[in-house]
Amino acid sequence: MSVALPQTSSRGWLQRVIRVLVVGCAFLLILPYVLTPLYRVFDPVSTLMLWRWAKRVRVERVVTPIDFLAPVLPRSVIAAEDERFCSHHGIDFDELRRVLKAETNGERRPRGGSSITQQLSKNLFLWPGHSYVRKALELPLALWIDLVIPKRRQLEIYLNIAEWGPSGEFGAEAGARRAFGKPAAALSASEAALLAAVLPNPIRRDARQPSPALRRLAATYSVRAAASGVDIDRCVRAARYF
Repeated sequence: MSVALPQTSSRGWLQRVIRVLVVGCAFLLILPYVLTPLYRVFDPVSTLMLWRWAKRVRVERVVTPIDFLAPVLPRSVIAAEDERFCSHHGIDFDELRRVLKAETNGERRPRGGSSITQQLSKNLFLWPGHSYVRKALELPLALWIDLVIPKRRQLEIYLNIAEWGPSGEFGAEAGARRAFGKPAAALSASEAALLAAVLPNPIRRDARQPSPALRRLAATYSVRAAASGVDIDRCVRAARYF
């Protein structure tokens, strides 16, 4: 009997630890779905911003409503990141299939298959880098975000939490001031296109000192943005669920 008691105690302790871990994991999985509707009203921060604050390193962001950004900037970002933003429901399955086919064939595409909504889900709740686990968590989150947050608000949040510089600049306002020394409301079409071209990798791509390749890419996005004529308010109606 004297031996059985410690074994029983150890087994009970292990079961409690497992229960705590299971409950903790379930809470972390459910939390994004609970928080998302609140972001229709409240301005969120990204996980990368939280991580930088935890490490006590610089974070610069000025939350700027989409109405106070140069109208060409949202159009340029859509042209660069997600041309079918107004017509899909969080995931661009056509683009995703093209990327998967290209990867299977060993080809490289200029950008991945992630929609703006998918990138928003990653920035808000997940982590950077390439991971099948993250992608599996990202897809249902993107569908949920698109269901409960209007397109215009999705884009507004994205433009305010995207990393836009190598030294902790987040959001279009901080990115514009770092790159061009002016507010995001005063951006020209070429400047907006340069900022959009920086988005996939703001650590290596610099709108303040753009390489010839970055300028060519920005010129392509500028042409696309001018030709698209995207209206964010109409975009909401085009992608309405009900």
